[in-house]
Amino acid sequence: MSGIRVDVWIWAARLAKTRSRATAACKAGHVRINGVTAKPAQHVTVGDRVRVTIGDTFKLHEVIGFASKRGSATETAKLFTDLTPSAPSKAERAAPVLRDAGAGRPSKKERRQLDRLRGFVRGKLL
Repeated sequence: MSGIRVDVWIWAARLAKTRSRATAACKAGHVRINGVTAKPAQHVTVGDRVRVTIGDTFKLHEVIGFASKRGSATETAKLFTDLTPSAPSKAERAAPVLRDAGAGRPSKKERRQLDRLRGFVRGKLL
């Protein structure tokens, strides 16, 4: 199979600071190749779409090249095409839900209502 390990590619493409962090992200399920959760040793080929979730943001890249070692930022730009959608403007984002000071913790019913308002259903973001 032609290609390179996904954890090596993520590290070489500078999406993770170290190769061990790239491997950990794969093991934790934060890396998907063409919509399928990837293991660290899975190979990527030209044309694959790699989605890497870092914190609460994600990056979507299409693989257009390989590198077995980490290079400069200009060399890294030749490895992928960035397909990440632009972040919504501040006006388009939902306003933060604020509670009155001293109101205490939300009840289970209130917490579920807040989650629905934020776009979560059964604990998962839509």
